[in-house]
Amino acid sequence: MSTADPILAGEAGMSDAVDAREQQPDDAVVIVLDYGAQYAQLIARRVREAHVYSEIVPHDLPFAQLLDRRPAAIILSGGPASVYADGAPAAPPGLVGAGVPIFGICYGFQLLAQALGGSVDRTGRSEYGSTLLERSAVASCILDGTPDTHQVWMSHGDAVTAAPPGFAVTASTADSPVAAFEDVDRQIVGVQFHPEVKHSPYGQRAIEHFLYDVAGIRPLWTVGNVAGELVARVREQVGDKRAIAALSGGVDSAVAAALVQRAIGNQLTCVYVDHGLMRAGETEQIEHDFVASTGARLRVVDAADRFLDALHGVSDPEQKRRIIGREFIRSFEQAARDVVTEAGAHGESVEFLVQGTLYPDVVESGGGANAATIKSHHNVGGLPEDLQFSLVEPLRTLFKDEVRQVGLELGLPEALVWRQPFPGPGLGIRIVGAVTRERLDVLRAADAIARAELTDAGLDRDIWQCPVVLLADVRSVGVQGDGRTYGHPVVLRPVGSEDAMTADWSRLPYDVLARISTRITNEIPEINRVTLDVTSKPPGTIEWE
Repeated sequence: MSTADPILAGEAGMSDAVDAREQQPDDAVVIVLDYGAQYAQLIARRVREAHVYSEIVPHDLPFAQLLDRRPAAIILSGGPASVYADGAPAAPPGLVGAGVPIFGICYGFQLLAQALGGSVDRTGRSEYGSTLLERSAVASCILDGTPDTHQVWMSHGDAVTAAPPGFAVTASTADSPVAAFEDVDRQIVGVQFHPEVKHSPYGQRAIEHFLYDVAGIRPLWTVGNVAGELVARVREQVGDKRAIAALSGGVDSAVAAALVQRAIGNQLTCVYVDHGLMRAGETEQIEHDFVASTGARLRVVDAADRFLDALHGVSDPEQKRRIIGREFIRSFEQAARDVVTEAGAHGESVEFLVQGTLYPDVVESGGGANAATIKSHHNVGGLPEDLQFSLVEPLRTLFKDEVRQVGLELGLPEALVWRQPFPGPGLGIRIVGAVTRERLDVLRAADAIARAELTDAGLDRDIWQCPVVLLADVRSVGVQGDGRTYGHPVVLRPVGSEDAMTADWSRLPYDVLARISTRITNEIPEINRVTLDVTSKPPGTIEWE
């Protein structure tokens, strides 16, 4: 390929460039260029797990803007396109000549191969799933310390059939003659497989070799170091104005509110709308534990009757969601007006709304040129525009696990920080059928037993969550106390996940399942059968409704 190709513009001057490994700043950022990969967020997560800060940007971001971020390295993600197809996403013009270390993954690997003079072809031998990788005889920086043959995760139709001139082929598979190549002197490496997924057991090692040994980045980034910086940013944004935060009882809103409270103190008022659909003890936990650990000003709105009246006789899950969302907005609006009125009486104004927006929300809600767009329904059920608050989103650069660490840094109790994800509509969508006060009481009791047994077994952090579902419109025959019963079944839905985009059912120990089942059927007379949901996502969803 001619050096006139735009991706190579400026490459001739690379030999005169100062080695990037000698000029990495302590606040180094690795940019992940997203080419539509289903795993782009995982790449960023894995880089951060290596204690290097990373951000995802769309592949079509103007290259000058990308360079303005002073990236210490750039990773090209996978994607569904073919590099030689009309309109296929391309590598940014001038990428190689910028002197920034580059790591190509899957589609990004093929982009590098094609642009640098290698060959990419549709061989007719696609690879999907676990594949045996075989290292070549030449030394490899990014595969250093891995076995000569090991399993990796593939997902591609095209294949690199010839490496670019000057690049060493370091691995192959039965159907990919070039499964990895590298030129460490030029700080460019690539792999056909996905090192970011857990099905590539040595993938994290490859990512770290790139970061530390190819790009020369020092692993200095930690979430603990971020908390103080986030507090300072909030303090600068809000100044001496007032803010309001909607607490849902979840981790994200609790950590966001705690962080803002640390920054501005009593300028913040937290509002918790108790819709009567929470699990046992959670409202009390918010009222006591959150306030005790943060000192935040909290307003609790008891709206249970309002929600139950609105849900009367409604069984359709989508209608239930709409009703709960609508009533939440109305309840929060009224509380917000009360806070604003009180502040005005003291000559103050409430100008800011705190939201627990996370980095996956930012990436997923916009994508492409709109990557910074925030979901209108995030956190508080779809706040109307006429509330006219400016948003404070202190967690928008963090993943869920990082948010938990920030929460611990801020002194929030572990019971709040490690709380299992819980849907905004609460138990309302864990009752298959109409929602009533009696059915909620039954489900709360069953859920409390399941959570207590999982906690006693030390499994709280081994699963993502364990919804308990009440099949309120179903009855089954049972025998209790030598008598016939006709009670409700419940479903245990233990799942493991990293981000809830995909999930698999958790293989809980049989003795734990037995204790949960025995306690539920012994202690709750309305329930006479406990079942286990062993469906993955996809095809099922985590919640039943």
